[in-house]
Amino acid sequence: MKILHFADAHIDMTNYGRHDPVSGLPMRVLDFLKSLDTIVDAAISEKADLVIFAGDAYKDRSPAPTFQREWGRRIMRLSQAQIPTLLLIGNHDISPAAGRAHALQEFKTLQVPFVRVLDQPCFLKPDDLWGLPIQVIAMPWITRSGLMAVTGETDSTEAYSRIEENMDDLIKRWVEEEADPSLPIVLTAHASIEGAKFGGERLVMLGNDLVLSGSLVKNKKLNYVAMGHIHKPQDVNEGFQPPVVYPGSIERVDFGEAKEDRFFVIAHVEQGKDTEVEWVELTGVRKFIDRRTVLSSNENVNEALKDALPSPKEMSEAIVRLSVEYPREWDTLIDESALRKYTEGTFEFHLVKRPQSEARVRIAEGQVVSSLSPLDLLAQYFDASKTKDADELKKLAQKIISEDTLDT
Repeated sequence: MKILHFADAHIDMTNYGRHDPVSGLPMRVLDFLKSLDTIVDAAISEKADLVIFAGDAYKDRSPAPTFQREWGRRIMRLSQAQIPTLLLIGNHDISPAAGRAHALQEFKTLQVPFVRVLDQPCFLKPDDLWGLPIQVIAMPWITRSGLMAVTGETDSTEAYSRIEENMDDLIKRWVEEEADPSLPIVLTAHASIEGAKFGGERLVMLGNDLVLSGSLVKNKKLNYVAMGHIHKPQDVNEGFQPPVVYPGSIERVDFGEAKEDRFFVIAHVEQGKDTEVEWVELTGVRKFIDRRTVLSSNENVNEALKDALPSPKEMSEAIVRLSVEYPREWDTLIDESALRKYTEGTFEFHLVKRPQSEARVRIAEGQVVSSLSPLDLLAQYFDASKTKDADELKKLAQKIISEDTLDT
């Protein structure tokens, strides 16, 4: 069995950039759709036996019809190619309100050929999978309110604890008692796993999470574990069987993912043999460049800021952020228009200014301001602000004060 596995598409991310004048879609949406097209093309050209999408088609739980249309076009290509496709419901696909449809409901309602929506925990056998010689255990995202309704708990922490125990027991029963030992078993879930590493993207992790135990997903009777929810690509059971894979998001979502490449996975699954995992990098993903600097001098400020950035060629069509710390009194020295001219080849440039307020100068205990001369006060200010050429400035101040005294 050749299984193509991807997750966390989030095709309606519109937090950066402009709109495409031809399609009218946000350019960032087109970035995500480009990656999705690459994945669909690969599934068709590689003649995948099964496609597993492990949750989060969108960022918004109530996506705009335009985004639903674009997602639907890609999934319909898989359907028309007669490639069996499983769509797992993620936390960004399901409404927290009881009784409301989830974002992938239309594929279930219309019974799209060769597409099955997994919105409830289930154990699928060949008869449920178009006759494929494989078994799939599915664990979609379950809302906190749903957990509490099922368990009868009034405390969400207790509800999570109980449902995790129930899920462990359910999966173990399916694997140990109901599964056909002659057929491979794939577990797919949209959840966290003990020991998994989180990337910089934390939006999907707000609140409590369902956490699957490491021992559960590393059960040797499983042949492959297709995970979604964590955006950092990783095999939680690297070097061992079964592979427990988070392929990561299909496009960089924010600056927290700036240094991470993007992937989908092709898993070669065969009962009685180790599963081979092929990580396929998504090329052409838009670059995020995140730089930070601290201004240590008030001379040539704008040149120092340009030096903190890559070359214009390297920044071309990238989303770039420069965070700069500096004393608040240097604020007027930063020529933002010149920086934007230097970065005009970027897709989008963000200048994050972090002016630092100097601590108030404190005089020694027992002294009062009236007891100090203007030169004494000026010297204390120079020391506190770490002013360059303070000695020369003190001499100049002495000269000015002396000349003023003589004139008087």
